[in-house]
Amino acid sequence: MAKTTVRSPLESYRMFLRLEKGLSPLTVEAYLMDIGKFGNFLVGEGKQLADAVLEDFRAFLSMLGEVGIHPRTQARLLSSLRSFYGFLQLDGFIAGNPVERLKSPKIGMHLPDVLTLEEIDRIIDCVDLSMLEGQRNRAMIELMYSCGLRVSELCNLRMSDLYLTEEFIRVTGKGDKQRLVPISPRAIEELNYYFNDRDRIAIKPGYIDYVFVSERRGKPLSRITVFCLVKELVKAAGINKNVSPHTFRHSFATHLLEGGANLRIIQAMLGHESISTTEIYTHIDSVRLREEVIEHHPRNRRK
Repeated sequence: MAKTTVRSPLESYRMFLRLEKGLSPLTVEAYLMDIGKFGNFLVGEGKQLADAVLEDFRAFLSMLGEVGIHPRTQARLLSSLRSFYGFLQLDGFIAGNPVERLKSPKIGMHLPDVLTLEEIDRIIDCVDLSMLEGQRNRAMIELMYSCGLRVSELCNLRMSDLYLTEEFIRVTGKGDKQRLVPISPRAIEELNYYFNDRDRIAIKPGYIDYVFVSERRGKPLSRITVFCLVKELVKAAGINKNVSPHTFRHSFATHLLEGGANLRIIQAMLGHESISTTEIYTHIDSVRLREEVIEHHPRNRRK
């Protein structure tokens, strides 16, 4: 670092935003929260904020993309970092601004949408519970959002994968890689209501272990069935967004990040194919995973 000061770089930046830029306390905290996300990422690299180089920012943005964070959110995070490192350079903490040469992610109309918490509640509320499959559909939507599941992971979920007493489920993702994902109390409640209906279904031999089955066919649901269900519910909710089952996974990751969860924790819970199960649980145990979800997921913070 180019100069020594009594205040830390973050504290100096806080004072700069409040006194010189005249920003509100809430805006200042939003800036600092964005910088904190990058700081948490750097901890995993054994670095501090003042040590970051261009490749660290590229790796950070790449990881954001891998876990499904919307480019608009990526651009906002990068804007906060560009402001912070510009301040560090001007105030003599670092010799140059490593973010200057980094371009913001392109934001286009084709990008996947992210649902707000209010929109997710509206979709769930549109489920017709008078129908035979109503509670099943409600539980599926809640599980996709609360656990960040791919639609294939939802359809292939087994009863033997549920550890509801421990508040975890075991998910088999791409390449048959398995991971443990915390499940919210609300999702557990919806599942238990559904199990009352499931017990009355004549499930075909060989499919008894599947969680979500068709009431009429007695077989596991297909991805197409879930896709069509989501489209119907979104239309009924009056939401003018391009929503698919994967949108709930994007929303899960975005809401956790916005709530302050560690990016590596989010990546572990999503089970991205670039990380093996062994590598995940070498560094992140199940207790820490659950603590992150309890603290940062909207479903838990609202309770």
